[in-house]
Amino acid sequence: MPGGSIYVTPVDQVHGLSPQVMYEQFWIKETVQRRKMRAVKAAVGLAVGVALAYRFNLSPPILGLLCGLLVAAGDAVLAWRQYDATAVWRGRRRGETITGKLLRRKLRRAGYHILEGRAMPGKASVDHLVIGPGGVWVVDNEAWDPDTEIARYGDRLFLGEKYGTKVAKALVEVSESLAEVLSRESGIPITIEPLIAVHGGEIRRSVTAEGLTLLKPRLVARWILKGPRADFDEAQVEILARTAARVLRRMS
Repeated sequence: MPGGSIYVTPVDQVHGLSPQVMYEQFWIKETVQRRKMRAVKAAVGLAVGVALAYRFNLSPPILGLLCGLLVAAGDAVLAWRQYDATAVWRGRRRGETITGKLLRRKLRRAGYHILEGRAMPGKASVDHLVIGPGGVWVVDNEAWDPDTEIARYGDRLFLGEKYGTKVAKALVEVSESLAEVLSRESGIPITIEPLIAVHGGEIRRSVTAEGLTLLKPRLVARWILKGPRADFDEAQVEILARTAARVLRRMS
């Protein structure tokens, strides 16, 4: 995060504030410093552009200015993307809304049904239930602070310095319960793969451990399409989707 760890409070003014509020305060406080560094980077880009222009007999002012502007714009976009990646963790956006839009946009045209916010009585809800030709998946959304490294070591899932077993076990158990109910009610044997769309934290593409796969929201649909677990025809997909809509409670 900007300026160091969110867990270190350099002044008494941030004592007692949540990590999310502290992050936003540091971001605002460092705006001037980011702009100064962006100007330095743009100046370097301008110099490189001028040098290239002389090297290839082009117009130094135009190419220099263009390179400087491109460097500044790229730096601004990168900084904003890093900040925007924490929006769900900061409570500014809803993870299920982001992931839901991505799933509907990329999967519906491939014959997949996406049911939002479903649960069995007495069981935890899942944000998205995806049913299609390649199988059935549950997709939940979780947000961690920017300093949390999400990784697998051996067979264990780690969320920062903590084991991720509790998180994995809960979603795996829900997936198994849903699979049992849908298999019984539809007459079609299925298994359900649990996925978590990760909003924030540090993760390299995807991590699979303890029966659970975690990945960035933009990669969830691609994971589903490239990794089919079944081969359902159109009629079977329709039966499973209708059964799920009938037997699973919709969360408000």
